[in-house]
Amino acid sequence: MIILEPPVDIGRDEAAAEAAKELSKSAYRQSGDSLIERGFGKVMEWISELVDSLTGTSPSGHAGLFMLIGLIILIAVVVLWRAGVLRTSRRGKQQAVFDTAKPRRAAEYRAQSEQEAAAGDYALAIRSRFRACVAELTERTILDERAGRTAYEVVADASRAVPSLRDPLQPAALAFTEVVYGNRPGTPERYAAVVTADGAARTARVLV
Repeated sequence: MIILEPPVDIGRDEAAAEAAKELSKSAYRQSGDSLIERGFGKVMEWISELVDSLTGTSPSGHAGLFMLIGLIILIAVVVLWRAGVLRTSRRGKQQAVFDTAKPRRAAEYRAQSEQEAAAGDYALAIRSRFRACVAELTERTILDERAGRTAYEVVADASRAVPSLRDPLQPAALAFTEVVYGNRPGTPERYAAVVTADGAARTARVLV
């Protein structure tokens, strides 16, 4: 229990600061000393110190409180962006494999990807090679021609026709989506996964 000395005239922001201080005390962590509990305590201490410093910037303390809320929101947005949650949340046509209604031939995309990989631009190479893979599946009539198909829809549709394609296509679709629409870096490892999927597409056979 927090015992306040007279006078008891305390504002909302001061009360919030006192509550944050109280929650950060060791009495609330006596049930265990896990990393999560210690981390929680550190966060509460940091919030307490931040509230103390910000609420003193104006007589009412409201400006400091708004600054704190804005800072917490900004941190949350940055964390979610770095984690890829916000960057990969787009759906539908924005995540379509092809950006044109008339894709090129698989061989053209494949040759382009090899040039891009040789130049060290794996992000572009991944995009071109996955398009080569999808174009190959379409040319072999494993996939029908459908505009706006996403990478994950490619996996689902191709796997229904040829179940053995699921394993190579899944990591390739993930690499394509993360790099092209999630702003993840293109790497030789991600490119290799797409090359493997393209190879599987070139040898796949529909069982009659």
